[in-house]
Amino acid sequence: MKKILIANRGEIAVRIIKTCREMGIATVAVASEADLHAKHARLADEVIAIGPAPAVDSYLRGEVLIEAAKNSGADAIHPGFGFLSENAGFAAAVRAAGLIFIGPQADVIQLMGSKQESKRVMKKAGVPVVPGYNGDNQEPAHLAQQAGDIGFPLLIKASAGGGGKGMRVVNAATEFDDALAAAKREAKAAFGDDTVLLEKYLTRPRHIEFQVFGDDHGQLVHLFERECSIQRRHQKIVEETPSTAMGEALRQRMAEAALTAARAVNYTNAGTVEFMLDEDESFYFLEMNTRLQVEHPVTECLTGQDLVRWQIEVARGGKLPLTQDQLTARGHAVEVRIYAEDPNADFLPQTGTIVNYAEPVGLNVRVDSGVETGDAISIYYDPMIAKLIAWGADRDIACDKLVNALAEFCIQGVHTNVAFLRKILQEEAFRRGDTTTAYLKQYAPDLTVDAAVTDMALALTGVAAAETPTNTGDGNAFQEPWQSLSGWRADQ
Repeated sequence: MKKILIANRGEIAVRIIKTCREMGIATVAVASEADLHAKHARLADEVIAIGPAPAVDSYLRGEVLIEAAKNSGADAIHPGFGFLSENAGFAAAVRAAGLIFIGPQADVIQLMGSKQESKRVMKKAGVPVVPGYNGDNQEPAHLAQQAGDIGFPLLIKASAGGGGKGMRVVNAATEFDDALAAAKREAKAAFGDDTVLLEKYLTRPRHIEFQVFGDDHGQLVHLFERECSIQRRHQKIVEETPSTAMGEALRQRMAEAALTAARAVNYTNAGTVEFMLDEDESFYFLEMNTRLQVEHPVTECLTGQDLVRWQIEVARGGKLPLTQDQLTARGHAVEVRIYAEDPNADFLPQTGTIVNYAEPVGLNVRVDSGVETGDAISIYYDPMIAKLIAWGADRDIACDKLVNALAEFCIQGVHTNVAFLRKILQEEAFRRGDTTTAYLKQYAPDLTVDAAVTDMALALTGVAAAETPTNTGDGNAFQEPWQSLSGWRADQ
């Protein structure tokens, strides 16, 4: 494998380029018209234009990406995350074109991409699943009957969904019909499939996931857990490892369940098995993400391993670099996702030009970003600016490092959630490890950020709000890719 085309953009494309450089592998970036001068395009050895700014006309055109790889002489395609990373058709087409797809087999992607089918397979394999209904009968009357049998509260979820689309919490039977109709409409619009499943709704669970890795030689390992419970709009914003809820006995039970899940589908390359952990330490399979996760850096900090390097080694036929017994966890790592968004306006995405950008530096502080000064946060793509990660000998040290690093992070020209993230990391419940999926709702009053703080970057640079294009929240004003699969599949 001498040359890899990266079928993605932003910070994940930059991240992959860095590992490829260390391995002596040439890189080919792809770029829409809006990204021709973006950071990932500037860093790669080659860049190929693939179409207009909207992702549906560029990054989601699998045939164009494959043709670009062939024309450039690339041996392989790395899909990153989002876009086509979990598209089974794309994975199959890459391999049919004689190229290496850096990820699992297409049939596994297809199977695990269906919440219905994956739960059936997991249940058969003995992996605990949330009590619920995921049958083929989608008649509203039948679903209402199943809901009554499950009991309330329950969760309606789009089977093909992600990023919180097609999802409704139903607290009573009288709410069910309207919630079902709304979930089906949203699922159909976002994914072209209005199939839903019903699940028991856990009111204060934790979102725990295990990083797994398999190769073509029969080896399968886990690289410990990550906790991703703090979310807004069902999307993660704070991730850490190890979880504060995890004792060694529970860790072993969940790790074995994750490995059982992976074995059930003969999994290869990087994947993540996600669970919901209830307060009584019972846990249930949620889904399996068949790709690298946004939050993979915390696992890298904990284990000292480069997961992108692992992906490449496995994709070109090699064995896993380490066995389970050789993998060790050290210290504590925490990651926050820095978005161009307004936490005071229900996390409304923001757009504009970054007029000043300076990343923090420090011992065991890491920044994964896809932007520099002068780059734009556009209406076309996910508004994540960077990921900030800190490692420490223990959780308090890691959190303190992250608080200080956030204070030193300079991003001017767009509203961001930096001040909001600092509030979370300093809040008492977070510091004692009380991090369920209800965290933001429960502690919202303690996390309010003064508007003067969020406006500081704009004020310091003299950029008036009128001069910084901002998402108005009007869905008809422009296509909002963070709300549509056609533009970006938000990571869960």
